[in-house]
Amino acid sequence: MITCYLKYVVDPHKLGEFEHYAKLWIPLVNKYGGTHHGYFMPAEGANNIALALFSFADLASYEVYRTRSMSDEQCIAAFDYAKQTRCIVSYERSFFRPIFE
Repeated sequence: MITCYLKYVVDPHKLGEFEHYAKLWIPLVNKYGGTHHGYFMPAEGANNIALALFSFADLASYEVYRTRSMSDEQCIAAFDYAKQTRCIVSYERSFFRPIFE
């Protein structure tokens, strides 16, 4: 399993718009075989950092999702929403593998 960690720098005046964006993506990740673990909005501390975590069986499965998302109408609409609202200032993406007992 591979887990994608997304750290967003968001516009703190557009948290509602970012939350809407987040809610668009959860079912889309699941649609392409991923497991979304949720978005995490600022609560205490920095008011402009949000996180998202989702997993795929392996990196190859994630790459299939990324490729398909580029031509999926709902995914394109979600990308466009973020561009139009400018709720995301920047983001970074990292991948992790879990360790269990």
